[in-house]
Amino acid sequence: MTKYVLVPGAWLGAWAWKDVVAYLQRGGHEAYPVTLTGMGERVHLMSRDVGMETAVTDVLNVIKYNELDDFVLVGHSFAGKVAAAVSDRVHERVKRVIYLDASRPERVRTPQASFDPTEEFHSLTPDGLGIPLTELTIDTIGKDVVGAKRKWFMSLATPFPIRLAKDPITLSENYDGVKESYVFCTLGGDPVDDIIAGKWGNLDGPYKKIETGHWPMITNPRETAEDLVALS
Repeated sequence: MTKYVLVPGAWLGAWAWKDVVAYLQRGGHEAYPVTLTGMGERVHLMSRDVGMETAVTDVLNVIKYNELDDFVLVGHSFAGKVAAAVSDRVHERVKRVIYLDASRPERVRTPQASFDPTEEFHSLTPDGLGIPLTELTIDTIGKDVVGAKRKWFMSLATPFPIRLAKDPITLSENYDGVKESYVFCTLGGDPVDDIIAGKWGNLDGPYKKIETGHWPMITNPRETAEDLVALS
């Protein structure tokens, strides 16, 4: 039995992991899906103060108040940097980090993983705090989210707090001993074969490829759960 802490990427909440959680539990595992402040059912807490420190605290509190130890931490998409920062702080409790089509950290001591999402998505909510999910974005990185599933997905998606993207993380030597695994989505738009070949740095652990767009927990939850277990 393995314990999983599941951290969703932009626009998502714990709701996105529902089917993955069901498959993990059927296999006898425990799963703790996280909703980061400002998204999902915590969208009402969106403010200018919501940034990376907020997200890291969200996950640390799930770990603390569920008394978790020896668990696998999964970070999807931008939340790869959340998972990395959390692992840096509680490295002694993390069994492994799995980066699910996610931002992957370097084992360096300098600030990293900040980016400006307005350059890619070109839209902001009226208050300037978040980036809304659009049909164009889904068509670009998640074409396999279709029909009723797309309608459901769009109905629950919430704007991505812009500071979560812009705030960098800085890792310490604590992260150097953290074990990593990776799941790459072949239909999400990234050059997966080049990444695996080491064009942007060598991978530091095992990997799986899954033939989905950027949201495999939505379009192929069973294989996603199976890959998480296999890489744990």
